[in-house]
Amino acid sequence: MERWHGTSTLTPRVRGAVRATLLKVGRWLEAEQPEAANPGSWTRQTCAAWIAALDRMQVGDYAQRTAGLKGRVGKPLEAATKATQLSAVRTFFRDCQEWEWIRRRFDPQRALATPRSIAALLGPDPRVIADEIWAKLMWAGLNLAEDDLPQSQAGNFYPLELVRAVTLAWLFSGQRSDEIARLRVGCIRWQHDGAEITGDSDQVLARDAVCLLDVPAHKTGTAFTKPVDPILGQALDAWQANRPAQPRFTDRRTGELVDLLFAFRARKVSTVYINKTVIPALCRKAGVPTADVRGNITSHRARSTIASQLYNAKEPMTLFELQAWLGHRSPQSTQFYAKISPATLTRAYDDAGYFSRNMRTVEVLVDRDAVASGAAAAGEPWQHYDLGHGYCTYTFFEQCPHRMACAKCDFYTPKNSTKAQLLEARTNLQKMHAAIPLTEAEQAAVEDGQAALDRLLQQLADVPTPAGPAPRQVDRPAGAALLPIVAVNRRPAT
Repeated sequence: MERWHGTSTLTPRVRGAVRATLLKVGRWLEAEQPEAANPGSWTRQTCAAWIAALDRMQVGDYAQRTAGLKGRVGKPLEAATKATQLSAVRTFFRDCQEWEWIRRRFDPQRALATPRSIAALLGPDPRVIADEIWAKLMWAGLNLAEDDLPQSQAGNFYPLELVRAVTLAWLFSGQRSDEIARLRVGCIRWQHDGAEITGDSDQVLARDAVCLLDVPAHKTGTAFTKPVDPILGQALDAWQANRPAQPRFTDRRTGELVDLLFAFRARKVSTVYINKTVIPALCRKAGVPTADVRGNITSHRARSTIASQLYNAKEPMTLFELQAWLGHRSPQSTQFYAKISPATLTRAYDDAGYFSRNMRTVEVLVDRDAVASGAAAAGEPWQHYDLGHGYCTYTFFEQCPHRMACAKCDFYTPKNSTKAQLLEARTNLQKMHAAIPLTEAEQAAVEDGQAALDRLLQQLADVPTPAGPAPRQVDRPAGAALLPIVAVNRRPAT
């Protein structure tokens, strides 16, 4: 274990976490699997036994000490804790096999894979701070004063300009606390119309001045530049102008000697300074609790809140623009942060018009007489759709294959006002067929329409008129068209 710790190239913090897990595994082996104390003795069966034991472990089991667990001893381990400890053991055996320290007896990626029952409970869950709470925190940050900071016997440990710069960086930059603590001197640049502005920041307070922030290399990518609000640039410039000379520090991620912006008294600001000092001070000033229904207000929750607001703005950023602004390597990571607010979702739902879209575009009429007399049970049409020019008695109107070409449909019944137009349309089609030169396609369309009208008029030929006889019974010259029909045997009830 110590050999691995001295060889691995992971960050010191990750190496320490892996070693702590391996010590826990060693205590479990001593109690349950003493024959597998040597890593080279592990088999697939040992891996399965460790996974089963870890899945049933409780807080405090096989721990060296339980101080600081705050009453959580005896409670089941969370899914994220189980997955992290499995990943640590998996990393250890993968490296030992790759470096040929032990014989390859199993594949760590498969034998020590996170079970599906645990993986199903995992997933990024950025916790957005409610808009009203976030607005109060932003007001408190913009009005931060000396009295709002924790006092010691020697006064404030950090100058107000430094604390104000760190606070506004948390409120406006959307970066992780580690990246904020590692910002470097000169990280703010000003541009106007694409040209860089040099000189004092007091000269670049125009609304159209662009403030650019240089973000150092982070856990998912290399260094990049992003636009931020000018008020953040002014706060960082104000601290940089008053910052005393400080020694250079080693960047814990890149290993470079750099001039850290947030350093004072030859000490760099801790990554937990935002969580331990800034956020509690802002909550006290704003009069809000340090926790809400989704948990404690932490430094990382600001990143999710800012991303969500940018994504739900009146002129929102696209997913790829937000990805570049947050510095994500993959748009899939950005999707976890781009939470659609309920207000935006409500507007989108209303604009989609789901209710009106699914309502009938035609009026449905029910013939109550047909229902009451029992004619509907005998197969007589009792439900009609008012199409304006006629009635459709097809029950499944929305599935009509004719798509409003109603003259071709056997379920169509024209209104009284439409019947004379049908006869006139038939005569016009006959004139077009006889007098107008038509192409084959046009002639086929006319013949199809004329045949449909003939069938429709033939269906109405035996319908009695108000005078009594049906049109077929009325005397007419040979070859003459059917007389206009003015009534049907049963009109839909209105």
